[in-house]
Amino acid sequence: MATVVADTSFLFALFGGDAHTAAAQTWAHQARRPITVNALNRYEFGNALRFAACRKLITQADALHSLAAFDADLKSGYLQVRTVDLAAVVAEAARLSERYTMGGGHRSFDVLHVAAASVLKATTFLSFDANQRKLAVAVELAVGP
Repeated sequence: MATVVADTSFLFALFGGDAHTAAAQTWAHQARRPITVNALNRYEFGNALRFAACRKLITQADALHSLAAFDADLKSGYLQVRTVDLAAVVAEAARLSERYTMGGGHRSFDVLHVAAASVLKATTFLSFDANQRKLAVAVELAVGP
């Protein structure tokens, strides 16, 4: 079965609303496949919503609504939580960082997300972050949307 993993930029667009929301919703509607999440992006997504509310980019009510919608999709099975071995993810992230960061300028959490997708044997990696998409392509992950 295909494993589709999303990063925080995709999740924020899908649930939080930003310039990429239409593309994220179109992909989700057309693909009709579950999206895999893990503890790293669950944490970062929640923090991104709270940070956006702090900066007044969204309201606190919008942040709470987005978190509730995310939780509802977890309960429905549209979002599927997969546990990853943190030591394996960090080891893969270290390998990716050594190989790609000096030339590509990849941020730590972006490397961790791509590493987690690799450890999960993802077939598709969803992201709107151009630099993170480059890293995913470099490690032979198909990227979307």
